[in-house]
Amino acid sequence: MKKMEIKKGDLVEVICGGIEAKGKRGKVLATSPKAGTVVVDGLNMVKRHTKPRSAQQPGGIIEKPRAIDVSNVMIVCPACDKATRIGHVAGENGKYLRQCKKCGAVIVDRKEEKPAKKAATKRKTTKKAAEKAE
Repeated sequence: MKKMEIKKGDLVEVICGGIEAKGKRGKVLATSPKAGTVVVDGLNMVKRHTKPRSAQQPGGIIEKPRAIDVSNVMIVCPACDKATRIGHVAGENGKYLRQCKKCGAVIVDRKEEKPAKKAATKRKTTKKAAEKAE
């Protein structure tokens, strides 16, 4: 099992492969650390023939992305917009952050970019429930 430096939501560039894939960029949809693969949106597409299962689920040919080995992709730095290797730098709280080896910028995780969830709102009660409470 390899240590995965690439995470879901990162922008990656394919560094080796066929003419149709090399140099293309895409967003990581899923990672599999055990297999050492990533699924990139719009790259390495395969056709899947499916049988009709019901009236709501018709059959046909479906195109879906297939996994790519993690060694064949490089993360794209959001600051310098280049494919780069990943270094680590100590941050606050004793956590290590990912860093671009070319420009030295810190690569922020998608989880940290999201705003905090709003506090739970008070549930509305019906008149009957309010009368019972009194």
